[in-house]
Amino acid sequence: MPDISHYLPIAEPTLIFFVVLCIILFAPIIMSRFRIPHIIGMVLAGVLVGQYGFNILERDSSFELFGKVGVLYIMFLAGLEMNISDIRKRKAQFLLFGLLTFFIPFGASYWAGTSLLGYSSTASLLLACIMASNTLIAYPIVCKYGLQKHPSVTLSVGSSMIALTLSLLILAAIVATNDGSDPSILFWTLFIIKVSAFCVLEVLIIPRLTRWFFRHYADAVMLYIYVMSILFMSAALSEACGLEGIFGAFLAGLILNRFIPTVSPLMNRIEFIGNALFIPYFLIGVGMLIDIRVLFHGLDTLWVVLCIVTFATISKALAAYLSCRIYRMPWLSGHIMFGLTEAHAAGGIAMTMVGMNMVMPDGSYLVDANMLNGVVMMILFTCIISSIIVENSSKSILLKEHMQTEKPISEGDDEKILLPLQHAEDSDTLVQLAIMMRNKKLNRGLIGLNVIFDDINSSRNLQVSARLLDHAATTASAADVRMQVQTRLAINIANGIKHAFKENDASEIIMGLHRRNSPNDSFWGAYTQGLIGDINRQIIICRMMCPINTLRCIQVAVPSRVEFEPGFYRWIERLARLTDNIGCRIIFHGRQTSLSLINAYMHNRHPEVRAEYEQMEHWIELTTLAQNVKEDHLLVVITARQGTVSYKPAFEHLPQELTSSFPSCSLMIIYPDQNGQPQDVMTFTAPQRQDSESAYATFTKWIKSKFEHKK
Repeated sequence: MPDISHYLPIAEPTLIFFVVLCIILFAPIIMSRFRIPHIIGMVLAGVLVGQYGFNILERDSSFELFGKVGVLYIMFLAGLEMNISDIRKRKAQFLLFGLLTFFIPFGASYWAGTSLLGYSSTASLLLACIMASNTLIAYPIVCKYGLQKHPSVTLSVGSSMIALTLSLLILAAIVATNDGSDPSILFWTLFIIKVSAFCVLEVLIIPRLTRWFFRHYADAVMLYIYVMSILFMSAALSEACGLEGIFGAFLAGLILNRFIPTVSPLMNRIEFIGNALFIPYFLIGVGMLIDIRVLFHGLDTLWVVLCIVTFATISKALAAYLSCRIYRMPWLSGHIMFGLTEAHAAGGIAMTMVGMNMVMPDGSYLVDANMLNGVVMMILFTCIISSIIVENSSKSILLKEHMQTEKPISEGDDEKILLPLQHAEDSDTLVQLAIMMRNKKLNRGLIGLNVIFDDINSSRNLQVSARLLDHAATTASAADVRMQVQTRLAINIANGIKHAFKENDASEIIMGLHRRNSPNDSFWGAYTQGLIGDINRQIIICRMMCPINTLRCIQVAVPSRVEFEPGFYRWIERLARLTDNIGCRIIFHGRQTSLSLINAYMHNRHPEVRAEYEQMEHWIELTTLAQNVKEDHLLVVITARQGTVSYKPAFEHLPQELTSSFPSCSLMIIYPDQNGQPQDVMTFTAPQRQDSESAYATFTKWIKSKFEHKK
């Protein structure tokens, strides 16, 4: 057998990267055979290839760099995917669980350090800080199962940051004391001022900068680079203030939360790159620090490992299940809370490294070899326990929710969204809007349609249509949404859309508002009125003046008697999903009868949405909303077709009112599902032509113009 030991460890960067990619590729495949969470596979692979295993790889600077990026990525994703409205509603729960998951492990570990392990008070304080903090190493598992916004997950993420912040504060005091300076009132005052200034500047500057950048630039690469720049700038500033970078990364995620919807292509890119490269690199790097052989170095080392692992696990479990019991949450939620707060990695390693560099008055180091080995082994065991518990609990929660929701979904929602795409400028917006309004649980694709005139230019227009639809399909696939695309030749655009609507058995249409080329141009355009009159299913017409994810509020004008229409709850559901994905407020303006029904639906189906309700007794008050609708608001007008229950003659003046009172705001006009003849039935009672205004309105306008002319 040839001796290859002199080729190891591999130090050549290209080969190191190749081996790491092989681990990232094959570890999940191998671990799935043994029903072991993939995260454990990454850590164990790091143990095997590291210097304490087969010494295949040298832990060079790439592991330091990518490992640091990986842990920052985990915390950033945790902040980015948190349910902000849930945080506002459950502040007391966050605070209680955060304090419990800090003080119980802190007190238990300090007692174990001084009483059982014989450490000094300073060393015991450091050990207590390490045990009280935790790393969300199992967070990618809940992401895999789509449970990022589950109440127990949100609670665990928020409480982890509380525990980490308190641990870092005590660590700062330990470092200040060891440097010979007294952590006096001046020290804490300066520290609090720095941290407060950092948080205030982040909250004030980043949202404004992000809103400006997203409005002026839409390139996918530029948006991703911008988000990463904010992440690492925030982490660097956090370290400059005396806190760990993971605090700044988490804060950056919270601030950017509402600008990056969960179902957006940008979020998909952020998650993909992190889960494919940075986070696995971090996990492998953690494994390379672990030396299994310390378990066999002697009883002293084994005793330290046993104490640290036992107290770390029991104390975190006690905090999680006690909080679960206090707030009467399901035990599955308690399992998730324990699993997510159990693992120690990034924070524990960072604090241990700080202690290894601290020299005590007697010349010894604060962290000795036994404590280092105990902490490293604790990291291994807690990562394994955390991953297994979170994996099994996530599966159980999904199965439970699936059993509860499978029947209503299969019976109710006929959702199939058709997108007539006519202009390249609107295609991205319409696709993103449809993605945010669709039901993710149904996992149905979208239908992209482009209808072109069958004339002498049809051959050239077919090529333009192919490029338009390919771009729309790419935008949808970036968010992991399927899109079926088709091009139609027709001598009438409206008929082409109607035929496609019928053939695809679509449930609704989302389309762009006609682009007016001159003041005399029609508000609706050439074919919109025909669609409204001939299709009695929901039609959503949009004019977006800013990126969807920069909207701060949605204002909905609700006419009277709208609750009697068949599509009443469909448009409420679509707006609720849109609001939830954007993370903004929604304000309904209408009569009390309609608002009470909307409130009941929102409370039962979407309690996490920040919904407000304001009285609007008469439709003539619509124009008064102009003073409340800002440039970063979306005005939604619920209207109706002629001859329906909620139709009113005032709707005939809607184009003029919207043009004069809301000329530059983002606009959405919704025609709900309404009763009517099937679209393939022709009767003398159904109107054969839909005009934008009636003859009465035309005559009234003529009379007014004559009087004004005389004046």
